[in-house]
Amino acid sequence: MTKLNEIRDNKGARAARTRVGRGPGSGKGKTAGRGVKGQKSRTGVALAGFEGGQMPLHMRMPKRGFRRPFPERLVEVNLWRISDAIDAGKLDAKKPVDADALKAAGVIRRVRDGVRLLGAGELKAKLTLTVHSATASAKAAVEKAGGAVTETRKPREVAAEA
Repeated sequence: MTKLNEIRDNKGARAARTRVGRGPGSGKGKTAGRGVKGQKSRTGVALAGFEGGQMPLHMRMPKRGFRRPFPERLVEVNLWRISDAIDAGKLDAKKPVDADALKAAGVIRRVRDGVRLLGAGELKAKLTLTVHSATASAKAAVEKAGGAVTETRKPREVAAEA
């Protein structure tokens, strides 16, 4: 039985840091394992990706696609999650449902830039939903149950033809 005052790390579990530049007897003296001369033997050198003045590979490769600089960060909610919240009594189907109501019911954690309604699952209750945007299948499912979906998203502006 091991006593608390006898607990030790396993042999070799903690290796001491190699102290370089401490004389020829250490085996890592003089050049401290850096070789001799040149940029890489100096301190503060970062050469990752540098190819001696030749255009680096990551700059020679063709670039594809486009990433929007300010994308809308939407919270996606499926119909089955809303249906479960109604069944659990966390969401009142008679009142209008918006992002704040979904957050209060615990369906979503945060509102971000808005809520996007997705069509997975089934909806039995008649709901009046106000969301940023909704898929066509989600709208159809809500309307089939007798409800309505209002989208707050601004319609896209189509560029005028020149």
